[in-house]
Amino acid sequence: MADSDASATGATPTGALARPRRRVPFWDNARFACIVLVVLGHAVQRLTYDSDIALGLYLLVYAFHMPAFAIISGYFSKSDSPNRRQMARVITDILVPYVIFEGLWTLTKWIVEGRANPNLTEPSWTLWFLLALGIFRLVLPYLALLRWPLLWTVLISIGAGYLPNIDSTFSLSRTLGLLPFFTLGWWLREHDVVDRLGLLRRRPWWALASAIGLFLVAGWAAWFFVDDWRAMNLREWLFYDDNYAAIGGTMWWAGGVRLALMVVALVLSAAFFALLPRSTHWWTHFGQYTMYVYLLHSFVLYPFRESGVLRDLDPTWLWLPIVVVASVLIALGLATRPVRRVFRPLIEPRPSWLFTDPALAGREGRRSDPTGSRRPREQPKVQARPRPDPRQNG
Repeated sequence: MADSDASATGATPTGALARPRRRVPFWDNARFACIVLVVLGHAVQRLTYDSDIALGLYLLVYAFHMPAFAIISGYFSKSDSPNRRQMARVITDILVPYVIFEGLWTLTKWIVEGRANPNLTEPSWTLWFLLALGIFRLVLPYLALLRWPLLWTVLISIGAGYLPNIDSTFSLSRTLGLLPFFTLGWWLREHDVVDRLGLLRRRPWWALASAIGLFLVAGWAAWFFVDDWRAMNLREWLFYDDNYAAIGGTMWWAGGVRLALMVVALVLSAAFFALLPRSTHWWTHFGQYTMYVYLLHSFVLYPFRESGVLRDLDPTWLWLPIVVVASVLIALGLATRPVRRVFRPLIEPRPSWLFTDPALAGREGRRSDPTGSRRPREQPKVQARPRPDPRQNG
């Protein structure tokens, strides 16, 4: 299958000119929409203590946004045995940024809170997803060897919740919990499902109407039954971060709850993808830089979350809409060129000194991020030369 998210050139018949592969804007739209939901979920969290509406919105977002992100990441992952450059990118794109940002978080907590516990085995806040992406990439070639890989990953996800020794260490619990969604994304690409069904070529009216209806029903259920969700600790179930017993699931059938939540996540993710525009918009290209938003937005939100400012506000009718708009603006701002230029050494480091072959850390790796988004190399703007005045000639 042709790479629908790349602008690289492919092999062509002898004597023919290489043509760039068409970039499909849908995937950039999907990435940016997902990262906005990530920012929104973290921004609204402090409002959930005093507002049922905020908690309902929070639960709705967390019910599907990271599974959807994992599906997209899996869709652009390869199951072939990795070559040397691909192996090096796991180090440069995932492990090195993880160490850098863990160090930054340790320093931030020491300066602001007067305490720090540097521990690379316990990811800080949002950094768990970097480790999850690294583990996803490492295990995918092995999963691809199996018959029924989707079934096996569902069983792994459900079974992991019964084991108390699988926890947040190296984000293993979340990684195994979300592994089916990543594998589903790869499976869809491997079997060419999206192209064969023409899912990106057309969007019938009933699909759009059904998606809107699903979200209306899900939003109503999240708000109307909010007391029940609070009583069952649904928030913790949606994190995929603890074993069942630790969050109150002591029944033998607790794995059924996770299975039900996985089905809900799959249905809402499908509805989410159905709602996204297929064409290019002014914000589409920001979907190529979601890692900048993902790794930096927590530092923007940290002062507001920890200062208690949001806890002292009336969140329902005034501050909740403000937080929603602010989340979109934060995502847009952190994906802009000036921010990328300043923070590229931290988010896309190229430590040539780390490898026996320095070329493995070359600039080529900057054309893709850990979610699989490939992008053209940024070129510096060239100032146009002034045109000569013909009156000065001769």
